[in-house]
Amino acid sequence: MNEEYIFGKGTYQNWVDCYPSIRKDLYFVMDDSWDIPKDVNHTPNKYLGTVELDPGRFPSFHGDAVSRLKQLTDRIKEKGWKGAGGWICAQKAEIFPNIPEEEYWTERIKAANEAGFDYWKVDWGAHEKDGAWRKMLTTIGKQYAPRLCIEHAFQNSFIEFSDAFRTYDVENVIAQPVTIQRICDLLPYKAQGNAKGIINCEDEPYIAAGLGCAIGVMRHPFVGNLPNGTQDFVFPPAIRDMKHRLDEVVRGVRWHRIAEPFGVGKESMAIDNEKLNDYWVLQDRETWNTSRPIGTKLTAEAPARVSRGMPLPEVSDSGEDRPFILASRYPNGAVAIASIGRALGHEYVSKKVSVKIAVENYDSPIGIFGYFKDITIVFPSSVKLKKHKIYAQDLAGDIPVNITKKVSVKGNFLTIPGEVIRTVGLMNVSKEGCSDPGLVLKIF
Repeated sequence: MNEEYIFGKGTYQNWVDCYPSIRKDLYFVMDDSWDIPKDVNHTPNKYLGTVELDPGRFPSFHGDAVSRLKQLTDRIKEKGWKGAGGWICAQKAEIFPNIPEEEYWTERIKAANEAGFDYWKVDWGAHEKDGAWRKMLTTIGKQYAPRLCIEHAFQNSFIEFSDAFRTYDVENVIAQPVTIQRICDLLPYKAQGNAKGIINCEDEPYIAAGLGCAIGVMRHPFVGNLPNGTQDFVFPPAIRDMKHRLDEVVRGVRWHRIAEPFGVGKESMAIDNEKLNDYWVLQDRETWNTSRPIGTKLTAEAPARVSRGMPLPEVSDSGEDRPFILASRYPNGAVAIASIGRALGHEYVSKKVSVKIAVENYDSPIGIFGYFKDITIVFPSSVKLKKHKIYAQDLAGDIPVNITKKVSVKGNFLTIPGEVIRTVGLMNVSKEGCSDPGLVLKIF
């Protein structure tokens, strides 16, 4: 983690040029090591928790700690990003033993505010599971840096005072059911005080869209093997080949321009009692978890259906290989529905099923993500659709398509065939991309 890789023009460098069409909506968050000396890139070490831009890793930025951080933040924003942030170790650096804890963090939060450094990803450290310490950090943040978003993790109860709460690290070959279940474990919590309590479901944009969560993007355009020639074990080509699914990120983020993520306790929720079981038999270099040998069978289960702010969708198929179905009515009235594929053995299965959802307002934007056999939208009986026009648009593109003659209308029932969803939802697919469809539908 250094300025050469963030801003350089060499192979695997120039990270700030990623996601040109959506980076105005994203924080550029540096992961661990941005604040420790460049020759100290292991743990444990006495510099963890320094929270000052390291001069050795970032030699082009001069002056005191605030000035260096502000120069970096300004340069990132000049590239079009919404803002900058960083990984924060949940402990005071050992090189500052004589500064009281609250004074230490007040000083750094004030520095972040002055530098325009707007996102703290608070991760592991001595206080990683210390709720009182984390709440102290958030309280200081509210007082001295109201723009600063402080993200917590590790214990679900922390979402009660978090600006954002991260569902945490997953192995990508089994990530989707693990993430859905972790979201379901968090949904019952009620946000307290002024905390938003928004769930960051990490690098799962379609799950985020379907359940009103924020996206913590990790996938990137550096496809193929790692620099040393070995297979990328974080983003293996097996299962979803996520580095070729950048369009899903674009669609998820652009959906959030229409419907912002919302915190727990803001809307009602419904969680299916029936669960679906995924499993994946590991082959070589398919996980970052070095404790798992080849042939290990990873298993995970999650509810078959989850909804927020609306009833559970009705699904035509009861097969064991059917997809997870997620749906949400956002606080602004927009509705999203997502079909999430399955990890079964050593295959990714995207079975197409018929789904029915109830929507209150015919003029609400509707986001549709994934593959379906068809979707039937049931509006109130007072709604008559015969005289309306229906448009759909790939969320990765800018051109709406009139699909009025390609859908079925019967009274207050609107049915969109799966082929229409696939065709429109992939109109702007990237070269060599393999993303699932994602579109927004609007009735006029």
